[in-house]
Amino acid sequence: MSDYVEVTRRGLGSRGKDSIGGALFGVLLVLVGTVLLFWNEGRAVKRYKDLKEGAGAVVSIPSDKVDPATEGKLVHLTGETKTGAALKDEAFGVTAQAVKLIREAEMYQWTEVVRTETKNKVGGGTEEVKTYSYEKEWRDSPVDSSRFKVASDHRNPTEMKYRDTTSTASPVTFGAFTLPDFLVARIGGARPLAVESLETAAQEVRSTAKLDSGLVYFGNDPKSPVVGDLRVRFLSVPTGPASVVAQQSGSTFVPYKTKTGGSVDLLEPGHVSAADMFQMAQDRNKMLTWAIRVGGFFLLGMAFSMILRPIAVLASILPFLGRLVGTGTTIVAFLLAGIVWGLTVSFAWIFYRPILGIIILAVTVFLLILVVKRLRRPAGPPPLQTTPPPLA
Repeated sequence: MSDYVEVTRRGLGSRGKDSIGGALFGVLLVLVGTVLLFWNEGRAVKRYKDLKEGAGAVVSIPSDKVDPATEGKLVHLTGETKTGAALKDEAFGVTAQAVKLIREAEMYQWTEVVRTETKNKVGGGTEEVKTYSYEKEWRDSPVDSSRFKVASDHRNPTEMKYRDTTSTASPVTFGAFTLPDFLVARIGGARPLAVESLETAAQEVRSTAKLDSGLVYFGNDPKSPVVGDLRVRFLSVPTGPASVVAQQSGSTFVPYKTKTGGSVDLLEPGHVSAADMFQMAQDRNKMLTWAIRVGGFFLLGMAFSMILRPIAVLASILPFLGRLVGTGTTIVAFLLAGIVWGLTVSFAWIFYRPILGIIILAVTVFLLILVVKRLRRPAGPPPLQTTPPPLA
């Protein structure tokens, strides 16, 4: 590891100009975050309705025969995925009787890590100290060392001889049916596939590579890699039990179109009932909804922090005052984010689910009124007079 330190000093004027530009960008982020949250609620409700409709329409059928009576219907099947000819990686001569054959390649390279420390100075200026550290790591794509701060001593190869690839079997049968590509793409469960020999590999590989614990290694010593060394591993997605929910179309499947314009097409590993598959899909929908909700909240918090940033910059004429105001504006920013987040989600629910949304908004307003009244209520009875009134 080697370090390079760069110190940059900036005045109040420069910081103020940048903070104003950041504030304008923060306004844009508020709009983006609001739209994202509103869209997410609509997406969640639509997906919920699609899955609910599908759960009420699905019919379980055997996978060992194609029944014309269920043509065009949403069907649920369990069975075994199977393939014909084995998949082969021509360069390395690796074969597998599997749904997918995956090659993963990594190159040993220099990477740049930048650590930044900013100190406020009296008068509103700052001193920014950047420390550039260089380490060697395995990466799955070339790292452009020409962009490093210190590029001369940390050069990486510009290309990788071998890159990641995935071979997919076709066709993949499922009992009497054939799985379409969009369902095959969802089959997971990749397992490591050790390479035992390079006898069937291309001449270029045989002459330059060696085996190391089931991996193919390009370099002198796997125990002591140098920049530019390459290692390649293989994985396979085996055939096996699976469960499908989709619309039957002849001897294959297509997405089932719902009344809301959405679609239903599910695949799970193993033998899973239709009810469990729909419940799993609903659970994933909830997880995605909350992930976007939380992400949207923090996006709004960052946006309002940027909008209020000029106040903290102005107060930083005195460093301790700048830190104090900066903490205060951050708190205010996330309070504003919470208000905008709550209003956006509430109005989205009113738009997409009017009755439930209005109830939620009414309860929220009622609780807010109670809080305000509580805050305005006197802390207790007035204090008793400790001295008697003067005699007349």
